[in-house]
Amino acid sequence: MRAWQDIDPVEEIPLLGGDVTVGVVRVGDTVRRPLGPHSPLVHALLRHLAQVEFDGAPRLLGVDERGREVLTYVEGEVAGRPRPGWIADEERLRSVARLLRRYDDAAVGFTPPPGSVPDAPAVDHPAVRAAALDEPELVGHVDVTPENVVFRDGAAVALIDFDLARPATRLDEVVNALTHWAPLAAPGDRDPLLSDVDVPRRCRLFADAYGLADDARGRLVDVAVLRSRKSWHVMRHRAEADGGGWARMWADGVGDVIRRREAWLVEHGPTITAALLDRSAAL
Repeated sequence: MRAWQDIDPVEEIPLLGGDVTVGVVRVGDTVRRPLGPHSPLVHALLRHLAQVEFDGAPRLLGVDERGREVLTYVEGEVAGRPRPGWIADEERLRSVARLLRRYDDAAVGFTPPPGSVPDAPAVDHPAVRAAALDEPELVGHVDVTPENVVFRDGAAVALIDFDLARPATRLDEVVNALTHWAPLAAPGDRDPLLSDVDVPRRCRLFADAYGLADDARGRLVDVAVLRSRKSWHVMRHRAEADGGGWARMWADGVGDVIRRREAWLVEHGPTITAALLDRSAAL
């Protein structure tokens, strides 16, 4: 990792929108982010993506004189808050799925360096253990929120903010993305622009564009329910142990949102699964 030095002082522009990481700024055509326990894994992953010529992620340039990682700035638009009118656009949804599939295919060949994967939060609960169903297939992004997808000309072109990258399955990746983009949420917890969308249809559109296998489609809702149960306990633990953005989200009621999502998934899961598996239905 080489040191990065600025030749000329450039204005730092705060980049807002993240729930946890603070201190992210744009400096010219670069982004500066604080280092953390995740950094060894993220840096190795970004180097791998560059080596395999995956163009849908920032490039790692080094560390600046203030000890911040330096990344290339990816031009485009992201869906901040309030959400833009295009957040419900189905073609954009498909493009997110295609980008995620390209990323997952590129990440399959990556082997994390020894000791680079941060320890998981020490949460010993049956719901957390039950969610560990499958062996990881790759190091997933696992944070495909609207804030972390860059669009150009109406299509998703890059993923940003790899701080939560971790060993995962392809199904984990799809469930995570659908949580935000379908969205898998009780209607009252969705953005107003997504409150009345056809969620089963959007799940099917995403799965088709990603190329999700039939066996994974049949398990998607069950995995989403298990992940929701695990998420509640992990979020509470991080709010108590780490504070900061985690505590703020918990205080704002994210735990209640997760519980409502779980109940909604249990109620509407059969309809979602039927849509995912009915290949004869025209979309």
